[in-house]
Amino acid sequence: MIKRFVFGGMVLLIIALVSCSKGKDSPATQPPPADSTPVRPVSPYLTKARETHDFILSNLLTVYNGYRVNTTTSVNSSYEWYNASQVYADAAMVEIGDSSYLPSMNACFKWMEGMWDKADPNGGYFAFSNPDGTGASGTKYVDDNALTGMVFLQAYDVTTGNDKPDYLNKAKACANWIINSGLWDNSLGGGFWWNTEKKNKPTQTNGLVLQLFLRLYGITKETLYRDWAESVNTWLTNKMYDSNTGLFIWQYDSAGNKSGEIFTYDNAIMLEAYLWYDRVMGDPGYLAKAQALANAMNGTLWDGAHNVYIFNTADKRINPAWCGWASQAMIRLYEADKNISWLNYAKGNIDAINTVLRDAVSHGYYQFAGLDGAGRYTNLEGVDQAWMQRIQALLSKYK
Repeated sequence: MIKRFVFGGMVLLIIALVSCSKGKDSPATQPPPADSTPVRPVSPYLTKARETHDFILSNLLTVYNGYRVNTTTSVNSSYEWYNASQVYADAAMVEIGDSSYLPSMNACFKWMEGMWDKADPNGGYFAFSNPDGTGASGTKYVDDNALTGMVFLQAYDVTTGNDKPDYLNKAKACANWIINSGLWDNSLGGGFWWNTEKKNKPTQTNGLVLQLFLRLYGITKETLYRDWAESVNTWLTNKMYDSNTGLFIWQYDSAGNKSGEIFTYDNAIMLEAYLWYDRVMGDPGYLAKAQALANAMNGTLWDGAHNVYIFNTADKRINPAWCGWASQAMIRLYEADKNISWLNYAKGNIDAINTVLRDAVSHGYYQFAGLDGAGRYTNLEGVDQAWMQRIQALLSKYK
């Protein structure tokens, strides 16, 4: 009897409370907002990446879906690695979630077919053509083809459908030309020549080839790429690594003379190659090598007074692509080990380039200037725009 009374009393109390609450703005009775997830502010680096892309569309894009060299002296020419770099830039935008860049990325990829050497059974990209894709001929560069192969593998990573195998197959075709080009020989103990003129063997050429072979081995598991990667890595270690600085030198010429200057982008390329070696070969020692290389770069190639990476140890200027390459390497290293200091170097470098080389009105980037902005060039090269779009898009994920 007591339990029944208590229960009934509780029911009456609940009914009374519910009745009294009707019509009041009690938070418990209000529907939740449509989306209560905090909105993250748009990164200023993403804004700048988009502004750079707008400059590219207005000043460099042609009706053929390729890109002219610059806005001044070479408006009727196209360079292969400039166009590949723009594909790379658009792939970065897709990587961070903006699929609206896929059409321009794919269109430029298809336009570049006009630069492919169809008279050579092994193919390979020529370095130059007219804006309509005609006139491609002359010298072929190993670094151009290696970088392009890597670019296409980044596009392969971020795309789907029929375009995905097309990117992979063209990257494999780039590697096939490199392997069969005859540009690896026994002079200087191995190593790839820079181009078909066989005048020098640089670090950046072989570092890009190493990246391409490692990535292709990781995707295909074909031992051909692994074996070539190991050969190139051994040559770079034996011939180009300077144990005194912990960095890689520039090049050897055909007479065996060494150029000991140390370039920022050479070492950024090698840092990324080590990260791929760690990931693909499963050798954690290469993450430690990448970290040591980054520390050496920051000891020798970082100008602390201006918070920027210099072009090279003999030329302390700033360039968007070649100095900006270090920001990409530091971002990728941060993604591997989560050490925030690498990200801070990447950001500082981009900030300095924006201060010294970015035109405030057009949002284009000039090619070179001194560390304090003195002697700034007046030309705006397509490759510099592409690299600034790319590295700022990558940084926008974190800053």
